[in-house]
Amino acid sequence: MKLNTYLANRLKEIFTEGKWVVGTNFKEQIVDLDWKQATQKIENFNTIADLTFHIDYYIAGVANVLKGGTLDIKDKFSFDYPPITSEDDWDNLVTKFCADAEEFIALVEKMPDEKLLSDFVDKQYGTYVRNIDVMIEHTYYHLGQIILIKKRLKTGN
Repeated sequence: MKLNTYLANRLKEIFTEGKWVVGTNFKEQIVDLDWKQATQKIENFNTIADLTFHIDYYIAGVANVLKGGTLDIKDKFSFDYPPITSEDDWDNLVTKFCADAEEFIALVEKMPDEKLLSDFVDKQYGTYVRNIDVMIEHTYYHLGQIILIKKRLKTGN
């Protein structure tokens, strides 16, 4: 299997289609929520809307690099988004996440191995493969949080 196919399959698994590792994927966990559930605060945890924006921020930022653009994202802005105050706001965020995830997967699928094994923006950031792998790990981390938050929402704790 080619490296780009392997990575694209792993991205599909975590973002949109998979059920193998944790029995679900990010999209599946957010599409069934309404805006009040997505923004409900539990203790000092991030909300599901916070985490959805956060992951999408990185997907869109790294996709910009894959399209030949610059790396413009900064960690300190990865939770800065307009408040979700309606079902339309939440639907727009979910739609953006899904579209950005699909675009990201398609971009990775088209990348030749030479590019994937080359430095990402600057040597200090490692290779494209390493950065895509970190995106996968980062998304699994936050998907786990979303699953736990949803359990808390259901039990009211």
